[in-house]
This record gives sequence, C-alpha cells and structure tokens, in this order.
Amino acid sequence: MKKTFEIKGVDLTSLYGVGDKNILFLEKQLPLQLNVRGNNIFCQGLKKDINHFDSVLNQMIDSIKKGNTLSQKDILQLVAMNASTKSTKSNGSIENVLFYGKKGPVFPRTDGQKDLVQSFLKNDIIISVGPAGTGKTFLAVAYALSLLEKHEIEKIIFCRPAVEAGENLGFLPGDLKDKIDPYLAPLYDALHELLPKNKIQNFLDRGIIEIIPLAYMRGRTINRSAMILDEAQNASSIQMKMFLTRLGIESRAIITGDESQIDLPTKSNSGLIDVLKILKNINDIGIVKLSEHDIARHHLVKDIIDAYSKSKKNRKE
Repeated sequence: MKKTFEIKGVDLTSLYGVGDKNILFLEKQLPLQLNVRGNNIFCQGLKKDINHFDSVLNQMIDSIKKGNTLSQKDILQLVAMNASTKSTKSNGSIENVLFYGKKGPVFPRTDGQKDLVQSFLKNDIIISVGPAGTGKTFLAVAYALSLLEKHEIEKIIFCRPAVEAGENLGFLPGDLKDKIDPYLAPLYDALHELLPKNKIQNFLDRGIIEIIPLAYMRGRTINRSAMILDEAQNASSIQMKMFLTRLGIESRAIITGDESQIDLPTKSNSGLIDVLKILKNINDIGIVKLSEHDIARHHLVKDIIDAYSKSKKNRKE
C-alpha cells in the first residue's frame, strides 16, 4: 500500500528535523519506506503500519503547533503509545494524551492511571488516592494545564496543607514565599517537568498559577479555575470541607492523597478519610484508587512500599 501525506500549517524543519533526521528515525522504528519531498511524505508499507505512522505524525504535528520541540525520545514514546490499538480512535488520533509538555506527550501508563484520566474528563470533582509514585499529582497538574491551554479555565490554584509547620509559619525565616516554598516543592517539581521555566514564572507573575498553603484558601470563591489539593491526607475534616466549598462557577477540583502517609496528630481525623466516605455516592464526583501496580517511579519504590505494607500487616497480626 502507498499513501502520500501532505504537511500543512507547521514548520517543516521542526517536524522533519535537520536533514530529515526525525523522518529517518521513524523509518527505522516502523516497517515502512518513507521519502520526503517538500511538504509531502511518501509512505509505502502495510495498511496497519501506515495507519500507525499516520497517528504518530498527527501527534508530532500537534506537539509542534503547541510550541514543543521533538526529540528522538519523544518520537519513541509516540511510536510505543500509538502501537496500542486500544488507545487509537478510528480517525488515527490518540485518546489518552493528556497534555504536551516540554519533554513530550503526557499520557497514562497503567490501567489505574487510565481510570484517573477518564475520571478527569467525566467529573467536576476528582479524588485520587494511592501510594507514592503512582502519578496522582503529576497527572492532576497535566490535566489542569490542558484545561488552561484549551481556555476552559482562567487560572490554576495548587495548594497543600503545611502540616509539618502546623500551618503556623511565622517562626520560619524569610518572607511568605520563603516560608511556604519548601512545603510546596512537589507542585513546583511537577510544573517544571511540564513547562519551561520562563513560562512558569510568567504564569506566576500574572496570577494565572497560584501555589499556596491550604489555609490561604479560606474565604475565597474560585470561579473558572482548576483547584488542586495535594497531600490531602494531612488536611483536617474542617479544612477539606473548606476547600471543597470554595468551588465556584465553571471550576474543577482535584484532591490527591495517600491514606498510608497521614502526618496529623492521632487526635485529628484526616479529611481525606472522611471525604472518601461522605462523597462516594454523589454524581459528578469521581473517586479513583490507585495501587502499587500503578507506580511509575524507580522499580525499587514498588518493592519498598510492598515491604512496608507487609511489615505493617505482620505487626497487626
């Protein structure tokens, strides 16, 4: 089978690479013959492989249109992702790409993460719980950025309970930013994985992105925004209710946490534990529970979590 792809609306050098290196690299990854002439790519091979190439090419073009550059690692990710027929629509586009970050497409890698992404798309409030390394925060940040990119929201508010400082940060040195930044570092880390540094700073300066302690949400009504509460297991029941009732017109709320990492005093009840019980039967609220099978960090992280879980179980017995 032969097919010609006409490329329009994108810089050809960005797409092809210098000396057509991106197309040559693709030709090595796929059982196809590819030839470039101007803005046309001539493709020869089996129908299924040409459809695979079509999907990858569309994703490459979309990524470049959004201001990203393509590395060979990005192209490999797209080839692998498009190889799954389950995630490919009939028109050749990919269902599960959540956002195009500076390092390439962000997409769910496990069944649990796929359930989480589907919940993002169906619900206005999403509660995601699971052990460390399952991508709860990272996918939440990517989803919020995708909403911002599509102009479905006007700002993103990230918050965490600064439980280590008892939400009383006055004794720490420096101004407010100096005091709270150590507790908000994981949210900054996720942003820096997805956006260039100058774009993050621009969003922060313009107030499009806010990163604040949970206590600073009190008294506000948040319209046309994405609100993300991270480390929610360390929010009290009162704080959790306060956060959820900030939700205004055309806003979404995402709550992430790990029930096994509660740092609150024993006398305090975790708002995350309560909210999982109280809100479980309400429409437009999605609850997704991730497990050790969804861990996407170093392979030892899963083994470490399994070992601690077994140790805790043995102590109970």
